[in-house]
Amino acid sequence: MKIALLGYGRMGKEIEKIALSRGHEIVIRKDVDDIIDITLADVAIDFSVPNSAFNNISNCLNNNVPVISGTTGWLEKYEDAIALCIEKKGAFIYASNYSLGVNIFFELNKQLAKMMKTIEGYNISMEEIHHTKKLDAPSGTAITLAEGIIENTSKNSWELGEVTSEENIPIIAKRISKVPGTHTVWYDSEVDSLEIKHTAHNRKGFALGAVIAAEWISDKTGVFSMKDVLNID
Repeated sequence: MKIALLGYGRMGKEIEKIALSRGHEIVIRKDVDDIIDITLADVAIDFSVPNSAFNNISNCLNNNVPVISGTTGWLEKYEDAIALCIEKKGAFIYASNYSLGVNIFFELNKQLAKMMKTIEGYNISMEEIHHTKKLDAPSGTAITLAEGIIENTSKNSWELGEVTSEENIPIIAKRISKVPGTHTVWYDSEVDSLEIKHTAHNRKGFALGAVIAAEWISDKTGVFSMKDVLNID
């Protein structure tokens, strides 16, 4: 499979290693301002920057190249990307995190929220820790976790830092050197605490999931998620 890497930073280079080890060819390595011919690729993997992501995705969809994106911070245009994918009969996956373990964690988070919904006395809070070069806060993964809780409880929204309303979920974002990504969800009461946590040891898990998603989508049409890739019901 011929792969275009749209964004050739640390994640792009890690994805390249995994892709080559699985027998694929990298035909495009795009930095922010590079001009490319996306039609050289069978599939594109976008790990760029927020102000480039939508243009990258649009270029792929307009040229009938399946694309998966792991770039966060651009989601105000997500519905536009979906509409374009449908219009062009393309193939598109966005995920805030491609780690296989994190996507299992997302489902555990939803199930725990459903179980805790009717139990009184617990306060919900979250923390995410990433390396100091991460541009957005909170992380896209933290937002996905918060959305999973909101869908299954009476919480209305999330807030970065201390909350101004008990109906919202506080997310504490920390930036510490060389931390690939740690996400924790707490349910605290006067008598006990429940905690679920995912800790990434390196970027390999994110890269592997992205390549697996690219392999999966290469012959499909539609808008998908990692639940489709992993066949999670």
